[in-house]
Formats: sequence, structure tokens, C-alpha cells
Amino acid sequence: MYELIQLTENDYYIDCPAKIGLVRTGPDEAVLIDSGNDKDAGKKVLRILDSKGWNLKAIYNTHSHADHIGGNRYLQEKTGCRIFAKGMERLYTVRPLLEPAGLYGGLPFRELRNKFLMAQESIAEELTEDVLPEGMKILELPGHSFEMTGFLTKDNTAYIADCVSSEETLSKYGIGYLWNPEESVKTLEYIKTLGAARFVPSHAPVTEDITGLADFNIRAVTGVRNAVAKLISEPMTFEEILEKVFDEYGLAMTVQQYVLIGSTVKSYLSSMYQQGEAEYSFEGNRMIWTVKEQKV
Repeated sequence: MYELIQLTENDYYIDCPAKIGLVRTGPDEAVLIDSGNDKDAGKKVLRILDSKGWNLKAIYNTHSHADHIGGNRYLQEKTGCRIFAKGMERLYTVRPLLEPAGLYGGLPFRELRNKFLMAQESIAEELTEDVLPEGMKILELPGHSFEMTGFLTKDNTAYIADCVSSEETLSKYGIGYLWNPEESVKTLEYIKTLGAARFVPSHAPVTEDITGLADFNIRAVTGVRNAVAKLISEPMTFEEILEKVFDEYGLAMTVQQYVLIGSTVKSYLSSMYQQGEAEYSFEGNRMIWTVKEQKV
């Protein structure tokens, strides 16, 4: 774990729970794509950089989830590196309390203020093409998170963050966190067209052909959507839907799973409502979801 893997002359990744991209930008300079899940991850990353004699110039965050920005603060304090993230991702990086608050939908209680859902604050600037190293491009990859980005290097390596999960993870759990299922599917279709020489997902093996894994993820998203639609063929509240989703996928309810899967189920319901596939009503001060009858 935390082994530096070389892909090309300049492109590397650090093998850890959420892979960290590393791109050399000069004989003694490097930039990171994400920073790991906490201060300890930052320490391990810095040891790798020091062992190579590389100075850290910048961190480019793909999105604001804690396992991707958790090392930001430590590395910034130790090296003075600049940190860049896009739009909403930058706001959440600067104010990480927004993450558990958004997932919970209110003031997050103490069990939600942990390193898995809430990183330490760091100073982040807006991500634009002109702050990237020469030859690197931004990949727009929304769906898993608000404005998630990936990066394509001059050596044609695509760092694609969390737009795919591994087949192993999806086969085991069936459902994973998504902010926008519809945008996620569009992103999965998009990465199949990139033609990169290699793809580095954060939570799946590095591969030269992303098509099969992208299609596997598309089927998983479609499967969850179909499962939710089947459940609300009988009118029910969100809490009832969530209980049945946990039963359907064999999940164990915890505080963390409640907010992550709960937020995901709400996103599926919103997407289905926007597409005219679901509707809601209020009965006895309860919000009821059901499938929308299609007119012939």
C-alpha cells in the first residue's frame, strides 16, 4: 500500500485506497491528482516525494469527497503547494462541513463529522485550464459528484477519479454513491470515447481499455433505477423505500450508510421525477413516491 507505480516517463500513481495520480513536471518537480484520505496519507505521500527528491508544486483535486482531499491540508502546510478544484468541488474543499451537512440534509451530528465524510479545510483555488501543467487537459466527469473532473496528460494517461467502480465492488454491493445518476451514465459513455492509452480509476484497476468496466457500471446504474421503480410501483415514503433498498442489496444500516445510500436513493428519485417516471404526493403529512402512469 502507498507504493509508487510508474506508467510512463512522467505519469505515475500511488497505490492506495483512493489512487493518487502523480505527474512529473520537471527534473525535481511533481504535481498530484488528489491527496488521499487523511493526514496520515499526506505523510506517506510526502515521504515518497522526498525519497525521489521531487518538490510538490500543486494538487489538482478531482472532487471534494474526503478520501480524495484528506491529505490536502497537511501537504499544503508542509510544502506550500497550491491546490485547485472546480466550482462546487472547490467550495466543499474550502468548507468541508458542507459534505456531511449536504448528505444529511441538516446540521450534521458528531458521528457524521469524521474523516470519512469530512476532511480538514484547505485553501483551494479555482481549477481552470491555464493552471495546469503543459500538455494536461481537464476531463469533465460529473455524476458521482457535482463537478467532478479527471485529467488527461501529455503522455495520454487518463486519471478518471470515481466515475467507475470496480466490478468486484459493484458485484458485492450493487449500489454505490451517486449525486446524479443520469449525468453519471453520460460520463460513462463519454470516457469510452476518450481513446487514452491507459485509464487510472481511483477505485478500480488501471486498464488500457475502459469500455467493459464502463458498461458494467452503466448496467449497475440502470439496475438500481429499475429496482427503485419496482419498489415504488406501490406508493411509499422515502424511509420505506430506503429500508427496502437496504434489504434488496443486503446492506447493513449504519449512520454513514444511511446518509450515503439515502442521498443516492433521493438522487434516483429526483432523476426519475425529472424524467417523468416518478411522482410524489402528500398524504397525512407524509411525502409519498410512486411510479407515474404513462399515458398511451
